[in-house]
Amino acid sequence: MRSNKLVIGLIGGVGSGKSMAAAEFAKYAGRIVSGDAFGHEALRRPEIKEQVVRRWGHEILNDQGEVERRRLGAIVFAHSKERQELEALVFPWIEKRIDEEIARAMDDSHVKFVVLDAAIMLEAGWAKRCDKIVFVDTPREERVRRLGQERGWTAQQIEEREKAQWPLNEKQMRAQALLDNTGSPEALAPQVRKLIDQWGILGNPEGDV
Repeated sequence: MRSNKLVIGLIGGVGSGKSMAAAEFAKYAGRIVSGDAFGHEALRRPEIKEQVVRRWGHEILNDQGEVERRRLGAIVFAHSKERQELEALVFPWIEKRIDEEIARAMDDSHVKFVVLDAAIMLEAGWAKRCDKIVFVDTPREERVRRLGQERGWTAQQIEEREKAQWPLNEKQMRAQALLDNTGSPEALAPQVRKLIDQWGILGNPEGDV
């Protein structure tokens, strides 16, 4: 049976800093459920890895025999048909793990709410698990800078990944709140705290007596 704990979904552009926002929410006894982490898990599952290698060849494996996400990404994000084939293989596993972790968080008395951080949450239909959607807003030039610095992505790689997601204005329309993540975690922190208070996660919502 589902408890009344809030499930907050984080959405935004590629490189907007959703993980940074999730970490701020987690400071208030929130449990982070990461779709990206489960995507990593999926590619390590023997039955999934076998199908991936059969489809895209041993060239996508690293020296340890694991799927090299960068090599696989270069293939699937360049062609939508290839990406859809990969999604068909890994999405069922990711969805299963999301449901398991949300259920575990609901049963954990130390957890006050859940934060679902998944890049393609809207596209995959996982937003139906959320009570609130928060759009993490970061200017494109800042996102490009971060992704180049942190992941070594080129402008073309970023553009290919953006094409695989909904347009930002469409994403923003689905959100009940917006976080400005242009600056540092210190600038983000009070915005997160405001939502925590507004939604009554630690007590009564703002305006309640």
